[in-house]
Amino acid sequence: MANLKEIRTRINSVKSTRQITSAMKLVAASKLRKAQNAIIALRPYSHKIQEIMGHLSDSLGDHTDNPYLRESEVNNILMVSIASNKGLCGPFNANIIKETERQVHENFNSLYKQGGVHLLTLGKRLTEYFGSRDYHLTGNHDEIYDNLTFENATAIAKELMQVFEEKQYDKIYLIYNKFINAATQEVKVEQFLPLEPLHDESTDNNVQSDYIFEPSKSEIVRELIPKTLKIHFYQALLDSNAAEHGARMTAMHQATDNATELINDLQMKYNKARQESITNQIIEVVSGAKALEG
Repeated sequence: MANLKEIRTRINSVKSTRQITSAMKLVAASKLRKAQNAIIALRPYSHKIQEIMGHLSDSLGDHTDNPYLRESEVNNILMVSIASNKGLCGPFNANIIKETERQVHENFNSLYKQGGVHLLTLGKRLTEYFGSRDYHLTGNHDEIYDNLTFENATAIAKELMQVFEEKQYDKIYLIYNKFINAATQEVKVEQFLPLEPLHDESTDNNVQSDYIFEPSKSEIVRELIPKTLKIHFYQALLDSNAAEHGARMTAMHQATDNATELINDLQMKYNKARQESITNQIIEVVSGAKALEG
């Protein structure tokens, strides 16, 4: 049976850990509320832009001169992996690492061997992991999480649009966690560039919207495509940010519950050890008394 002092020390240690995980859970819950409100507020706007793009889908094919619609032979691709700067958020970061590696080695393995697959990371956990392995890491934007705003996200989106326009890459993909709820995240792999024609579901029901295009459909498409790309990228960042806080809150909740269960087990073990110690002391006293009587 373990020493009583050792068990007491371990109980106090686990209690201290439980206090930390409980505090981290509350902090994550507070950040989650703000992040969740941000992504929920953006989604209707993003959906409306996609709806308008859907109505203009017939026009997309008529503007092949648009650099963001360029289709060419795929020799170089860029994967933008989005995760977190911090840990203690369950499988949040590991899922993105796993999916990125799966994409590289399963879907683009031959291109990867030729040096045609490059990675851009957003999140220190990804930067550390891929930077220490045999991957073509072009850079990172870990600083985005210091101030996650539309302006800062747009700067990165413009950078991606520029390298695609300059034909440095033939395709650009986004890999991130989509926020479903506090306990659920879904890993998404989306083609960022070239922009794929968006399908408008209303055309399936033979519903035609009565739009008046001013100044012209052509100019609207040219203006709308860059804005759609910026909103798409910003939405991916907000989704990932909310998913991170949800994953961390869930992980800290589970850690707190596990600590409580461990404390209960240790407390029971301590009580048994203390009872055994008291019993031994009683036996010693009784045995000594009998010895004196003899």
